[in-house]
Amino acid sequence: MIATFGPLTMKIDLQKEIIEQLSIEEVFSFNIGNVKIGVDESTVVSWIIMLVLTVLAIILTRNFNVTGEISKRQAFMEMIYVKAENFFKGIVGPRAERYIPWLMSMALFIGFSNIIGLFGMKPPTKSMQVTAVMALTSIVLIEYAGIKEKGFVGRIKAFAKPVWIITPINILELVTKPLSLCMRLFGNVIAAFTIMELIKAVVPVVVPVALSLYFDIFDGLLQAYIFVFLTGLYLQEATEPIEASSKKKRLKKKKYKEIINN
Repeated sequence: MIATFGPLTMKIDLQKEIIEQLSIEEVFSFNIGNVKIGVDESTVVSWIIMLVLTVLAIILTRNFNVTGEISKRQAFMEMIYVKAENFFKGIVGPRAERYIPWLMSMALFIGFSNIIGLFGMKPPTKSMQVTAVMALTSIVLIEYAGIKEKGFVGRIKAFAKPVWIITPINILELVTKPLSLCMRLFGNVIAAFTIMELIKAVVPVVVPVALSLYFDIFDGLLQAYIFVFLTGLYLQEATEPIEASSKKKRLKKKKYKEIINN
């Protein structure tokens, strides 16, 4: 009898745990006139993360020298920043360099959000609302960068490239890009949590500890990397001159023909 109902009990417990993790509970609320404003868990944890990152930034960059001899702390922080800047420059290209600080900030926020579960808090990225807002913010920035670089008319014309017939598909990407960013981040965080709960139910002692380090730290940082990497690619695509984009596509087509012929 126990063997029969054991899997069923585990399924019910796992389902209950997943529902609890996906639920967004209200922490506090206040009224503005007749309108009630509720603040949920994901918002509060997001504020905590932003506060921690702000305090760390102030502490780590305090007393930096612009000229003269610099401390080891400043040298170390400058080395990290230069490496991160070079990494993003390779993705977004020279025309989108001004947005690198934003990409770095987003990477730090998502990374901290994904690993904050180690401190007993519910990661904000387990909330579809948070991932959706981050994705929408990214796409708004991308379109702003495209309009700033090419002008409003130039950005509109870019939707008809390389041929006008695919214009509807290019316009549809305005929806599919943020949707893919949102669902990829949200889905991977939830998938990692579900796998960990299954492993805890089957092997409750040693294995979950090791795998928790992987899913909570490595996978969490990996998802932050993927999010900003894709955003950087979209920025590069939006700011790239139409002529350069067409030339690249012609070179790729030529190279493809050479490979086929050989």
